[in-house]
Parts: sequence; structure tokens; C-alpha cells
Amino acid sequence: MILFQCDYNEGAHPKVMERLVQTNGEQTVGYGEDAYCLEAAQKIRKACGDESLAVHFLVGGTQTNLTVIDAALRPHQGVLCAATGHINVHETGAVESCGHKVLGLPGEDGKITAAQVEAACIEHRDNDSFEHMVQPKMVYISNPTELGSIYSRAELSALYEVCQKYGLYLFLDGARLGYGLAASDNDLTFADVARYTDVFYIGGTKVGALFGEAVVISRDELKEDFRYLIKQKGGMLAKGRLLGVQFDALFTDDLYLEISSHATVLAEKLRTTFVQKGYELVAPNHTNQIFVIMPDAHLDALREHFGFSYDHRVDAEHSVVRFCTSWATKECDVDALIAMLEQF
Repeated sequence: MILFQCDYNEGAHPKVMERLVQTNGEQTVGYGEDAYCLEAAQKIRKACGDESLAVHFLVGGTQTNLTVIDAALRPHQGVLCAATGHINVHETGAVESCGHKVLGLPGEDGKITAAQVEAACIEHRDNDSFEHMVQPKMVYISNPTELGSIYSRAELSALYEVCQKYGLYLFLDGARLGYGLAASDNDLTFADVARYTDVFYIGGTKVGALFGEAVVISRDELKEDFRYLIKQKGGMLAKGRLLGVQFDALFTDDLYLEISSHATVLAEKLRTTFVQKGYELVAPNHTNQIFVIMPDAHLDALREHFGFSYDHRVDAEHSVVRFCTSWATKECDVDALIAMLEQF
């Protein structure tokens, strides 16, 4: 069975594993205050072109999202996001469990626009009952989105501008950030993401690490006491150096972007085959996620040899499914899937 279900089917990139083994017997201080975490944080600042950034390492994506959002919001405030956003549909109410409402907006291909954010802020401000309603205070986006689409520099800067105008924080979920930055149609850099957000994170779990995410904070008031919130939310790993070692490896010699590019190139090869065979793509993109509408009969045949993710039913005979490549995907496995698709 060859799996295309997600981008975390495998363990970690060999260079990450090599560094973990090399440093395994070393003694370091705990809780992310070791030399490896400090060095990894410095490499991330360098990649972002900003020495003032605060960098913290957490274990996983859901934990990172709820920690960042709860750190930023007061009890009466909520977070705007696309209705398809991860915090809205795939985190078991984690944000709401902290007392903050997720305010879903209809999105196109998983994205929301600056105009939508402005309209939501004006609607709240101009409502006579505004004090009886949850106040929007943060905008959450993911790049790539849950449908694999990405934000352009113009779209991100427009969102940041409207957030600044109405006093909202802009938070970018970068669980798959590497695959977005490696997409052929991307025009963002790490520096752009740091410049046009108040806080974002760089995903490691899905991009070559065993586990771990790197939170990058530019907004000064969000930096204050953030480690308290990491601890309170269970994210302060005692063996914090394990996170630092991994991100130090990923940000050495551009490994993070190199392995991300591997995934997007193979995804493009597979995506081209789907299009040539006449299958409809739900959200065309150039990242590592492919959402495609396929006949159930084809899916039944594929399931005997390949793993993929079911998304939703379209009609009595067709469903939307996701195929996902990763830093570890083998080209021969992509070729095997393509060979079977050619039989239909």
C-alpha cells in the first residue's frame, strides 16, 4: 500500500534524524533555553530578515493555534477565518475551549479577502447591539489553505493593511508553509510573511521534522509573557532541545525549502495527469495538495493499492478526495499511481 493521505506519513528527513542522533547523548538545559533552540531561532530571524522577531518552538499545530489565539485575545473577543479554516473544522473546538469564538467567513478556494474582513469589522461596529456580540480582534489564515491554495504578496499585504486599520491581529498558520513558498506561482518570502503578519508559524511536523512548529512573533505586545502561555497550554517541552535541533537542521543550507520543492514538483506531475485524464480539480493550485473529483468506481479500484483522503460526496457516483505529496514522497510511487490512473 502506497500512501498519499497526508504529508506526515513518514518520520523525519535523514538530515534531521542524523542531527538528533549526533546530539542524543549531550546534556543541555531544558524548556527551549538550550543552545540549539537559540541557534535555530537565530537562523529563522535571518531567513525573515528581522532580528527583532521572537521565536518559540511548540510541539504541534493545534496546540500552536490555540496558544497563539488565546494569548492574543481577551475573553469577549473572537477570531475571523475562512469557514474551511483548520481552527473552524479540524481542531475539535480547541479555540472555543479557551473561550474564544471562531467567526467563519465564506471563502473562495479556502481564502478570505481584505474586503471581507473590513465588511465584518464595519458590520460589528455599526450594529446597535455591538456590545452584545463577540468582537472580532484577530484574523486567522493558513498558507497554504486547507484546499491547497496560497495567498499572494498583494493579498497578504492587503489583509495586513485592513487589520492595522481596524486594530486586528493577523495570524498566519504555516503548518505547510514550506509547500506554499515552494509553489511555482508563489511570490512570498519568509521576509514577506514576517512583514505582513503580527504572528505566524513555520510548520515542521508536515515539512520534514518528527514534530514541532516554530512560532514567529513581530507584534511587541504579543511577545510579552508568551512563554507563560506555552507552559499553561502544555506546549513547553522539557526536552526542548529536540525541537531546536530539528529546526536548526531544517534551516541549514536551505533544507526546508529544498525538501518542500521536492513535494510540489511531484504533486505537479500527478496533478498534470489528473487534468489530462479529464478529472475536475476542486481548487486548482501548485502546492502539495490535490483535491479532485473522481468516480467512486475509480476510487474503489485505487483503494486496493493506494491510500488517500476522502473529503466529501458530490453526487451519487462521484466524490472529492485529496492526494498529498510530501518531502519524503518517492517519484516511483507517483509513477505507480499515474500508471494506474492511465488504465481508467
